[in-house]
Amino acid sequence: MARDNTNIKPTEAELTLLNVLWKVGPATVRQVHDVVSKTQKTGYTTVLKILQIMHEKTLVIRDESNRAHVYAPSNSEIFTQSSLLKDLASKAFGGSTSKLVMRALDESTSKEEIADIRQLLNELEK
Repeated sequence: MARDNTNIKPTEAELTLLNVLWKVGPATVRQVHDVVSKTQKTGYTTVLKILQIMHEKTLVIRDESNRAHVYAPSNSEIFTQSSLLKDLASKAFGGSTSKLVMRALDESTSKEEIADIRQLLNELEK
């Protein structure tokens, strides 16, 4: 269920936690902290506080039926990515999707990524 919170943009720290939730599914603070702490030094209480703020901002939903609250993203990864890209295109590229894509593609783009992009463009043209 996608909530209409497109005007609310997650911070970098919030995106880190959202990526964990999109990958593992609904999780407790402990579970999210365990995943995050594998790649960066973050305290349990920091993860808890960020998730609480995200709940207030409607970026996550919280199941309070058990002692350990379970958090889940309010919106899908694709929905959130699309919202962020639209905002970026509007703010940095004058609303031009083609300018955004041309800037994103450079010599670091792999042959596999180019093939995927070409396939997507062919599907969009049909």
